[in-house]
Amino acid sequence: MRAIFVMVKCEMGQAYRVAREMADGIEELSEMHSVSGQYDLLGKFYLAADQDIGLFVVEKVQTVPGVKDTYTIQTFNAFSAGQG
Repeated sequence: MRAIFVMVKCEMGQAYRVAREMADGIEELSEMHSVSGQYDLLGKFYLAADQDIGLFVVEKVQTVPGVKDTYTIQTFNAFSAGQG
């Protein structure tokens, strides 16, 4: 499994509804946060190693009603306290 982060810009007044719909309907979603700035939401998704990132974002994230724009961040390594 690998993680990607997707920043989501929503139609006005739709951010919380979009977040709930993604939480209920996208099994790859690990966490969804409301954020400040140019985007409304930040989602952390775990995809299978062979899963196409672009296709996932286009078909599963961008098709949720109320999503206006997305910005995808691909990750490489995860670090935590105590790792050397």
